[in-house]
Amino acid sequence: MNTAPIIARIPIVYEDGEALVIDKPAGLPVDPPRNGGTCLEDYFEGLKLGFKRRPIAVHRLDTDTSGCLLLARNPKAVKRFAQAFQDRLVGKVYLGIIGGLPAQREGTIDLPLGKISSAEKGWRMVHDPDGKPSVTHWKVLQTVGENTLVEFRPETGRTHQIRVHAETGLGLPLIGDPVYGPVHGQSKGAKRTMLHASAITIQRENKPQISATAPMPDDFTALGFGDG
Repeated sequence: MNTAPIIARIPIVYEDGEALVIDKPAGLPVDPPRNGGTCLEDYFEGLKLGFKRRPIAVHRLDTDTSGCLLLARNPKAVKRFAQAFQDRLVGKVYLGIIGGLPAQREGTIDLPLGKISSAEKGWRMVHDPDGKPSVTHWKVLQTVGENTLVEFRPETGRTHQIRVHAETGLGLPLIGDPVYGPVHGQSKGAKRTMLHASAITIQRENKPQISATAPMPDDFTALGFGDG
């Protein structure tokens, strides 16, 4: 049985009576891995913070992706937040590092996505004209050497959306991406997919908007990028 990791390792960037937003570390899966090991659920007992119930993750981030993750503190809040995602009342901002400089400084990627799978390569998401609508707005923030820091604002929340839109829409995958990057030789020394959920907002009826920001992670600043 796993021993719960130290709570101090997961910073809380927003808290009220029905919600927590945590700054999820890169490398920590939200759901229990098939082969066992630590996951976010191991932290939930420590994240009760005086409440009777353990919090529940309302959405998902890839294991490699760091940053803002919304947790609900009771079942009613889970339903309200799930509806907010469905009604597109949730705003997300991601930071990603790509290997190269796009031809433009900003734009919108509108590429429907679908899932493919094979016994040899497993599954991945690809541009599929008959797939689910997927829209991401982006703009260049900073360039250091051959790498570029890009702000992504997804309108939709498809699996691997930003990763595929970077690879296919920009033609420049996120560095360190083990699925969408290696074919382009874009590891650039990164030890993980360089994607960070930097901010999240959730509109609520008769309550103040939830607004949380997670600071730029150390492995981004180690590559020369800064919040300014």
